[in-house]
Amino acid sequence: MKLRSLILWAVALVQAGGGATAVRAQDTCCKLRGAAIADRYHVAAIAERKFTHRELWAALDPYLSRGGVGVTEVGSSLQGREIRAVTFGSGPTRVLLWSQMHGDESTATMSLVDIIHFFAEGGEDPLRALIQKQLTVIMIPMLNPDGAQRFQRRNAVGVDVNRDARRLATPEARILKAVRDSLDPAFGFNLHDQGTRTTAGEEGGQVAIALLAPAADTSRAYGPVRDRARQLAAFLATGLRELLPGRVAKYDDTFNPRAFGDLIQQWGTSTVLIESGALPDDPEKQGLRRVNVMLLLSAFEAIASERHRKADPNVYENLPFNRRVASDILLVGGRVVVPSGEALPLDVALVFEDPVARSGLHLGEVGDLEDAVAMDTVDVSGLYLHITTPSTLDPADWWLIGDEPVAVVVRKGAGADAEVVMRLP
Repeated sequence: MKLRSLILWAVALVQAGGGATAVRAQDTCCKLRGAAIADRYHVAAIAERKFTHRELWAALDPYLSRGGVGVTEVGSSLQGREIRAVTFGSGPTRVLLWSQMHGDESTATMSLVDIIHFFAEGGEDPLRALIQKQLTVIMIPMLNPDGAQRFQRRNAVGVDVNRDARRLATPEARILKAVRDSLDPAFGFNLHDQGTRTTAGEEGGQVAIALLAPAADTSRAYGPVRDRARQLAAFLATGLRELLPGRVAKYDDTFNPRAFGDLIQQWGTSTVLIESGALPDDPEKQGLRRVNVMLLLSAFEAIASERHRKADPNVYENLPFNRRVASDILLVGGRVVVPSGEALPLDVALVFEDPVARSGLHLGEVGDLEDAVAMDTVDVSGLYLHITTPSTLDPADWWLIGDEPVAVVVRKGAGADAEVVMRLP
């Protein structure tokens, strides 16, 4: 889409009737109003975190060009897949959201599908009316459709689109830059998924949501643009701490001159990074999908009503930083039984090939891991670890190899017939 056309599209959005009415704070609280919307407008056609460009837009098709929702093609990926923007509202404050610039980070994309359904429904709803009157919301649900096709991070030529903000070598990066420059939005949301092996500082649990008001330069100073982003992040953090105690963190704010969040902040759009981590027993991230719906609707309401201006920046500043750990499970204090029958005093670290679904168990480090950190640490003192891999099946030529799938049986004795205490996976 040419720049002039994009500008015309931005100021000629489809409008729908209905004036805004006062929205009570309790109606838009993360736990109440947003949760009800997330449940009612859940789009069942997207039920798993792996889906293609075709599947996304097929699921969205019933809600496009309805109730004030508009859609336009803003460009194409390297492999020719259309990149589209969905719009809602005609208000003076523009808000830009982009998701799945990493093809395997789809949680927020699923949430945007549900939010678009909510926007398209029409009818009398004070939150929808407020957003429609006060905001112009522009969403790019899938910026990297080629990566999504293979559920991989990078685009078709192997570029991390989020590290192409400076050079703009790829069409996906150029599209995002053109949309931002033509619309000049007041606020931006950079929507991602982060690694699941992350805790909220040393004392917190597994991170569900990490927030960041990215730095605009190496000084990491708070000018007016970044300060607005920090206030908004603080507003969101306040609600999240109640919703997800011990599971909210702050992303590292080291300035990256190649990253879109940092440069979009530098270019004048107050930008908040939202990283979806993981929740227990949520292999398809449907729980976090629901959290993102609540979070984004809360953000829209706060911007529309300017309630974020009253947020205490210290709520954001005092969030614990993400702490990355190397392993999913650490078994300490036990003995590893080798085919000869000898039991060696070894700790064992285990990692999942897919840590979200907790599937595909592999060996990490083996040895003295007394000072190691994992997502879950299990004391197996006095117990025996019987580890099976394809390379341990031949007693004459066995080998524990870290890149092979493993099964671990924890027994009360070294013998194969000893009582079983635990099986992994």
